[in-house]
Amino acid sequence: MSISEMIGNGVNAVVAPVSGFLDSIVFYSVMINGTKLPLIVVWLICAALFFTLYLGGINFRGVKHAIELLKRKPKAGVGGEISAVQALTTALSGTVGLGNIAGAAIAISIGGPGAALWMVLAGFFGMSTKFVECTLAVKYRDVHEDGTVSGGPMYYLSKGLKNKGMPRTGRVLAVMVAVAFPFASLNMYQVNQSHAQFAHATGLDQPLLYGIVLSALVGAAIIGGIKSIGAVAEKIVPTMCGLYLIGGLIVLGVNAAEVPRAIGLIFSEAFNPTSVGGGIIGALVAGVKRAVYSNEAGLGTSAIAHSAVKTDQPLTEGFVSLLEPLIDSCIVCFMTAIIVVVTGAYLGDGEGVVITSNAFSTVLPWFPIILTVSVILFAYTSIISWFYYGLKGFTYLVGERKKIIMGYKIFYCIQLAAAAVIPLDKMIELADSLNFVLAIPNLIGLYFLAGEVKKDLKEYWPKREKYLASHED
Repeated sequence: MSISEMIGNGVNAVVAPVSGFLDSIVFYSVMINGTKLPLIVVWLICAALFFTLYLGGINFRGVKHAIELLKRKPKAGVGGEISAVQALTTALSGTVGLGNIAGAAIAISIGGPGAALWMVLAGFFGMSTKFVECTLAVKYRDVHEDGTVSGGPMYYLSKGLKNKGMPRTGRVLAVMVAVAFPFASLNMYQVNQSHAQFAHATGLDQPLLYGIVLSALVGAAIIGGIKSIGAVAEKIVPTMCGLYLIGGLIVLGVNAAEVPRAIGLIFSEAFNPTSVGGGIIGALVAGVKRAVYSNEAGLGTSAIAHSAVKTDQPLTEGFVSLLEPLIDSCIVCFMTAIIVVVTGAYLGDGEGVVITSNAFSTVLPWFPIILTVSVILFAYTSIISWFYYGLKGFTYLVGERKKIIMGYKIFYCIQLAAAAVIPLDKMIELADSLNFVLAIPNLIGLYFLAGEVKKDLKEYWPKREKYLASHED
């Protein structure tokens, strides 16, 4: 037995019972027509629809303003550490990742082509949830004397609910989120699937060595904190998105005649009670679970990155955050879904990222190499962003002490090395369970605080052009 197999068996012996226990709690389900409907999926869908209606369709009317805000530079002297572009790309580096490439393929392999439509719709309505949590993250952040920022759900839950006369409830919800963050941020899924694609494309199957090299590269990026992460993300995210989308467009161009049929299949299967994967409910569950894992709307994760932005108006970052699920689920995820369906790769062998790789290889045999580069970049930037999320949850509990922070950095890098040797099904269970644990306390707080976001939005919206003019270069 190799060292990788020994480590894999040891880690799996721990991961399997933990993921099984969490899965049974977080994904408690009701049966509808013989298909399990996890209540957490209903919880996320209801929140996205509620915030969309409550805020007057902010996901429809706010996109143009979000793009305009990205073109403006922050005023000198405002609090924060990074620009709006860096905040968006840092958040995107955490969301645009293997959830788009492997996750979309997994959704279709489980729920059929119809899962793609539900995945896009979950992302589109999730934009409103993202708007609320990122606005609150800036409004209730802590700006320290050295200029660094601490923000995210721990802060808007504790401080926001305290302002509403609910200090105890706020503290309990904040601690629940803070405890979950360090575990959810371990992000072994990204290492696991990027190694799977690397091995599939190159034939070099050395999971432990791959994990060690990747953990060393991650360590080099996270040593400088959010400024270092933001600088890395600002350079890599546009490159990796562009590389992946160009490759995807080439695949679709070669299969142009089949694209209308694939889109028709996606729509018909989304509403077909007898389709593969459990019919409408099966497609919906698969699509929503993978969409939320990908764009993270409702989890409060991206709010940590957005809280570090340089701005004097919290709502502006709420608007910028609308672009995150739009790019993530409505563009990149749907691109993957169309490629997988149009090539028929989801009907063949393989799982996760290998399905997408097989779809790319139908055009040119060497095309998976391009995908491999994209996958590794996606995984790398996702890992460093999630490290920051986990660190902020950890330091909320134990304080901002340098030795403790360094210890967490070392632990984070070490655990990455073992991730590539864990089976995919266990990775999915663990990743889903840990992520959705965050959604329960976070969304409870967002419901309580939505009223003040609506009030602030009502005051800001008529003045938005004045705000833009005051921030001209």
